[in-house]
Amino acid sequence: MKKLTVGVLFGGCSTEHEVSLSSAAAVVNHLNRDKYDIVMIGITRDGRWYRFFGEADDIQRDRWSLNPSCVPVVLSPNRAMKGLVELIGTEFRFTPLDVVFPVLHGKNGEDGTMQGLLELAGIPFVGCDTLSSAACMDKAVAKTLVSAAGIAIPASVTLNAESSLEDMLAAEELGYPLYVKPARSGSSIGISKAYDRQELVDGIRNALLHDSKIVIEQHVVGVELGCAVLGDAIPEIGAIDEIELTGEFFDNVEKYSLNTATIHLPARISARKAEEVKEMALEIYRALGCAGFARVDLFLSADGKLLFNEVNTIPGFTAKSRYPNMMRAAGIEFPELLDRLIASADREVRA
Repeated sequence: MKKLTVGVLFGGCSTEHEVSLSSAAAVVNHLNRDKYDIVMIGITRDGRWYRFFGEADDIQRDRWSLNPSCVPVVLSPNRAMKGLVELIGTEFRFTPLDVVFPVLHGKNGEDGTMQGLLELAGIPFVGCDTLSSAACMDKAVAKTLVSAAGIAIPASVTLNAESSLEDMLAAEELGYPLYVKPARSGSSIGISKAYDRQELVDGIRNALLHDSKIVIEQHVVGVELGCAVLGDAIPEIGAIDEIELTGEFFDNVEKYSLNTATIHLPARISARKAEEVKEMALEIYRALGCAGFARVDLFLSADGKLLFNEVNTIPGFTAKSRYPNMMRAAGIEFPELLDRLIASADREVRA
């Protein structure tokens, strides 16, 4: 059987660059070399594209771009040439790609921009399409669509850099504490929790450093649940996990250190509630047009009510990340998970 040539995209121009490197290194290390020829494509923080011929450890340690093996490349938008154009000295070389696995997080990778480029190029890729990726990345848009589908969401207001101080302070009507979030940022970067007006103003200023659009959201007393969804027409869900917090909230530092948080897998909920969680996660997945895979996050309030939190279309993908762990708990090991994701992306395999 002919090997598939899989392009693994990593890095990118976002604040989640380092997270992408860790995820990509794990993906590269766990892809089956008997099935795939792997083409590693790195994007520097300032947007330069290179084909990398070194070891995955150099990706993990953020030394890949210093490796002399790096070759400048561009992705061909020409559908008659589906692949990479590589600059070798003064000559060009073309490398066809069967499938691309974008292991990118945040802006310019998870927000529909990369997906749009791949759709334009006609190259099959893992994960959600352009529209779904963009909608899920924008917390305000995602909440609007999910609410329109009849699914409960926490009360919130959406503001932008041009909003007046009066509009911003009107969020106080939601009641403290409040979460202030950049609308289009991941890994909890730029998020803060406000207990009074001064913290609200400071949080708004901080969030606006990361995005021109922000969401101020009511605090939900309860726990956060995660659902790993895999597939297209008939998706399946891994084991549900639960985040137990002893600190303020699951911020960027806590996500990767777990200093004051514990992740329970499976979640400490009844079998009946677990089915309710899975049903809601699938409703959200479909309402937002997701495909391939995504992690759907919900709140379970103290009174037993489920509310939508957010969807991550390219969640963390190290072997220890929440999404692969939830799938592993459901009996799908990491290499098999990667096989299934690539099969769902490649049109010939899927057919």
